[in-house]
Amino acid sequence: MDWLHHIFQKSPEIALFLSLAAGYLIGQIKFGKFQLGGVGGSLLAAVVISQAGVTIDNGVKSVMFAVFIYAVGYDSGPQFFNSLNRKTLREIAMALFLAVSALVTVVVCAKIFGLNKGLAAGLAGGALTQSAIIGTAGDAIARLGLPADEVKSLQSDVAIAYAVTYVFGSLGAIIVCVNILPKFMGQSLRDASIDAEKALAGDTVVRGPGQLSALPELVGRAYRVGPAAGRQIAELELSQNDTITIERIRRAGKAIEPRPDIVLQKDDFVLIVGRREGMVDIAPLIGTEVADADGMSLVMQTRQGVFTRKGMNHTTIAAVRTTVDRDMRHGVFVEGATRAGQPLPILPETKLEHGDVITFYGSPKDTKRAVDAAGYELPYSIKTDFIYMGVGLVLGLLIGLIVVRMGGIPLTLGSGGGCLLAGLLFGWMRGKHPMYGVMPSAASRLLQDFGLAAFVAVVGLNSGLQAVVTVKQSGMTIFLLGVFVTLFPLLLTMLFGRYVLRYNNAALLAGALSGSRSANPAFGGVLDKAESAVPTVPFAITYAIANVLLTLLGPLVVGLV
Repeated sequence: MDWLHHIFQKSPEIALFLSLAAGYLIGQIKFGKFQLGGVGGSLLAAVVISQAGVTIDNGVKSVMFAVFIYAVGYDSGPQFFNSLNRKTLREIAMALFLAVSALVTVVVCAKIFGLNKGLAAGLAGGALTQSAIIGTAGDAIARLGLPADEVKSLQSDVAIAYAVTYVFGSLGAIIVCVNILPKFMGQSLRDASIDAEKALAGDTVVRGPGQLSALPELVGRAYRVGPAAGRQIAELELSQNDTITIERIRRAGKAIEPRPDIVLQKDDFVLIVGRREGMVDIAPLIGTEVADADGMSLVMQTRQGVFTRKGMNHTTIAAVRTTVDRDMRHGVFVEGATRAGQPLPILPETKLEHGDVITFYGSPKDTKRAVDAAGYELPYSIKTDFIYMGVGLVLGLLIGLIVVRMGGIPLTLGSGGGCLLAGLLFGWMRGKHPMYGVMPSAASRLLQDFGLAAFVAVVGLNSGLQAVVTVKQSGMTIFLLGVFVTLFPLLLTMLFGRYVLRYNNAALLAGALSGSRSANPAFGGVLDKAESAVPTVPFAITYAIANVLLTLLGPLVVGLV
């Protein structure tokens, strides 16, 4: 063990990455239907590795958590602000219920087992993984007017109980939110997220990574002209309400420009592009479909345009179609549209607003014309805007430094709450002004996964050794009480959310529950299983409230025990 300690002393980052590798390996192991996941596995691996004696600078933990929580907020900002209405009373009620039930549980356990004020406060801080309780409880103890030695002893007890209970406080929340809750709801987090996304998208089919429709809406087909001989191109296209476009014509081996007044002749080859329903109807009118024909291939393109056309704000898609000249929209199909990052249903009655991003499909020339007519093109980029991200993180960390005192109790969002708030705000602004603040989904996912896993690993490496030593010295009582205080309020609040607040979606309930406990590792596990930002909306609301309510538990426990 000495040689391992020596290596970790020289290069503590080895312990960090070893914890991540071993943790994600452990997280893949299935015990029946139970699977710990990478976040919980990293925490366990870090606790074991910590026994060799290793310390990671807490600055690493702070940085990792800051980028994780900012990226989470950034992805969810548009959805979060669009969801702020009377429905958020559910989230407020859930956070309040968990805080009250946790306070009662801690006080009752302290009374039954004869814990002093310091041990009781440390039990609350560790089992609820609310580090701020150490500070608020220690401050409350110092104000009791006790002898200096007794104050120091009680404050030391706070730290001891916190160290013993913190590890399972993190792990237990992961087990409840990621494993128990989906089984209780009878719905996997991934399936629940898909259902929620469908509801947000107006029942538009939401596909996972790598998934494609077997019946794509926009298709291309080549035909040898038969029955359509003698008919003009414009006549054929109008017969299908412009749901199809004739893009190529070859006659006797020569290409012909497909102008509207061109009359098709027998045995011409035509390439038609359009919506599936139009293609099905037009096929019998044209002739025989062919697999290929020389010179008929055509490169199609998708372009994204930001809708800013003057005089057309809050105009329906049907009205836009009738207003815009046919020559302007010829050969262009609307493939999709989003508003503040959320998909819009492509229906005639859907109203377009300035700032909406419309995806056009067609030939490069046609899509360029459409984008310019709609507003301006949104260039495709895989580069993260680090200026925008850096300013957002700085603002979030500055917000976290703000402390407001109420009745002598310091209240603060902390760096986590500040970065989450900044991420939500900057993500919302990016949704409104998509030219700025690019952060590709893959980059955001990396920041979330690596940031959270590294944060959890540092927690385990820094507190695991002390927790094990303290358990050996003081017995298992505090540890077992920590298990109870971790699980009981969570399970009680889960039942409250399901049967009283009427949460019917497992992903939304898991997000609200993990936020109510301010359980960042659990929330990371929820996101990992959900493969979606859906749980973030309820989490962001309950997390902000819980940061205040759970921080208040420190002086309340000191006063009530």
